[in-house]
Amino acid sequence: MSVIVPTRQRPELLRRAVTSIVDQRYDGEIEVMIVFDQETPVDPEVPMQDRRRIRLMTNDRSPGLAGARNSGILATSTDLVGYCDDDDEWLPGKARRQADAFADAPEAEVVVTGATIVYEDRTIDRISSQPTITLQRLLRSRAQEVHPSSIVVRRASMVDGIGLVDEDIPGSYGEDYEWLLRAAGRMPILAVPEALVRVYWHPSSFFADRWSTMIEAITYLLARHPEFEREPHGLARLYGRIAFANAALGNRSDARAWARKTLRLNPREQRAYLALAVSTGLVSVDTLMKLAHRRGRGI
Repeated sequence: MSVIVPTRQRPELLRRAVTSIVDQRYDGEIEVMIVFDQETPVDPEVPMQDRRRIRLMTNDRSPGLAGARNSGILATSTDLVGYCDDDDEWLPGKARRQADAFADAPEAEVVVTGATIVYEDRTIDRISSQPTITLQRLLRSRAQEVHPSSIVVRRASMVDGIGLVDEDIPGSYGEDYEWLLRAAGRMPILAVPEALVRVYWHPSSFFADRWSTMIEAITYLLARHPEFEREPHGLARLYGRIAFANAALGNRSDARAWARKTLRLNPREQRAYLALAVSTGLVSVDTLMKLAHRRGRGI
């Protein structure tokens, strides 16, 4: 198994992430491929275990997460490939549980696990209630229990079937979600019903407040996946995010227009009401984001 760890200017967090992979309770070999994005590779100096090795490389594709992940997977040759963001951790049994799941279901292309969201003094477990995650479910809901750091995929399926991570998505925002839609469109994704990744949310997390990028990326996603048109609740969820992002940017008229579009699709979509509240000055963006994060959610 290879594990791709994209990183940029977070050496202490990187060391923690790599240590968690090296220390897996897994008898097979693990190659940790650290992909440095727009910086010179530096050895994190993590103590090695048997059947473990670390490779350092630079992102030689487009700058950002998507290019870094693709650089890593194209440089590996193992059957199974996983991801771990540089500010997350794999819990000790993750690699073994996912390898076992592939052994039990040789036709499977992707196996994910649940995740524990860590924000300030709170931890929230996100675990799939179903053994598989279908395309219909992903269209309707982002499935918050599926985090990029939980994914393990058969390399051949990704390179020759599902396809690489889309590097044209503005700012690499939501690149994991777009890729999951393609993966689930081929066959359901297997879900291990355990939280085996710790995902840390903090001020330096990617995309914490990149509202313009969010709008551009969601617009791109909708153009690439017209199947959202047959799932009104999923479409409303994305429209609601565009509404909220416009409100956060101070684009009041756009926020209200998108909120109206959202509510026509789904009158119960809360993001529309949050966007309206921000656009009228009833509540601040920062307050809503903090409340959402304390529940282990984004907007």
